[in-house]
Amino acid sequence: MEFEEVIKNRKSIRKFKDNGISDELIYKLIELANLSPSAGNLQARSVIIVKNEEIKKEIAKICYEQDFISKAPVVFVVFANLDESAERYGERGKNLYALQDATIFTSYLQLIATNYGLSSCWVGAFDENALKKLFNIKENLKPIAVLPIGYSAEEKKRPPRKSIKELIIREI
Repeated sequence: MEFEEVIKNRKSIRKFKDNGISDELIYKLIELANLSPSAGNLQARSVIIVKNEEIKKEIAKICYEQDFISKAPVVFVVFANLDESAERYGERGKNLYALQDATIFTSYLQLIATNYGLSSCWVGAFDENALKKLFNIKENLKPIAVLPIGYSAEEKKRPPRKSIKELIIREI
């Protein structure tokens, strides 16, 4: 797919086909997303790959009963590594750069999935402490996104976007 087509085809999808995703493709998505930029090339992000049905149901509950999450063949949970970034950049690394590293990684993951004919929905609504407890995650890792990925089972139009004029504050 051409890059512009990937951008235009990415939509938030909440209905997935039962088709599984091969481990080879899952690792390809991670491998390519890992090429995303990061502050100081620290790559202060981590991911958990979830295929287990019961764990996906728990994640859906933790995401305030968003049941569609449990129907995806695979769910990625992306974390920012706060301490890793703070070691080099102090508070700004902990409070900004690590979060940016994880969000950029997640954005790449979505676009790469789209390129391979997969669909996703970025979920940011979750109980952070419950998610960390589910995976027995250390304090230095902050959950940033839950990303269910699969083959779309719905046709969906892109919702309207702000006009360019609304987006630009000013040109100088």
